[in-house]
Amino acid sequence: MPFWGGKASSSSASTQTLGNSYQNQRRGQLLDSSGTDSAARRAGGASVSSIARSLIPHRRRLRLDPPTKLFFPYEPGKQVRSAVRIKNTSKSHVAFKFQTTAPKSCFMRPPGGILAPGESIIATVFKFVEHPENNERPMEQKSKVKFKIVSLKVKGPIEYVPELFDEQKDQVAVEQILRVVFLDVDRPSPQMEKLKRQLAEAEAALEARKKPPEDAGPRIIGEGLVIDEWKERRERYLAKQQIEGLDSV
Repeated sequence: MPFWGGKASSSSASTQTLGNSYQNQRRGQLLDSSGTDSAARRAGGASVSSIARSLIPHRRRLRLDPPTKLFFPYEPGKQVRSAVRIKNTSKSHVAFKFQTTAPKSCFMRPPGGILAPGESIIATVFKFVEHPENNERPMEQKSKVKFKIVSLKVKGPIEYVPELFDEQKDQVAVEQILRVVFLDVDRPSPQMEKLKRQLAEAEAALEARKKPPEDAGPRIIGEGLVIDEWKERRERYLAKQQIEGLDSV
């Protein structure tokens, strides 16, 4: 009886050990499969979210005026100008850049820059107007040239370089595509009057930027010689006192 009982107990113990090892192995397989499934689900979710982000229109960072068009005076054979006001309506610094389908006949001033929150600038766009074909009238002259303004959120007031948009291509957003509209220079219109005001404002801002900043600090002359105005005044005062003393003697 003792021998039989010991054999039975050892057999049951071995059976229990095999059962535990099978359960552990099965549990590991389940964990592996669940981990694989969760990873697949995460990957699938990431791809779905990226697709969803690409389909959802981004929140605009810039406000343009005019919003969708660039008005140019129609003067064939001449280089004419248009203007657009660009304002940063976001809460962060934003870099912007102009792009055009005709870089040989068009250019922008400035071609790009960085705007602080709430800051605005008037950009000037230059374009050479071709002569019409088949004696077309000015209003029938259609231009295939288009302009595009892209934006990029940046951290703080950093220096603008065009390479910013190449380094962060995934974060670049298209703000607006502007089409060209010609205006008859001999016919007054609200668009022409507004264009003249914006161009005058852009020229005034350009002249203001050209002026050297006023320096209220000490003057620097020659090889780093600093002249203290208060010291200079005191020296003149003492010299005057000495002259008056000599005259009295």
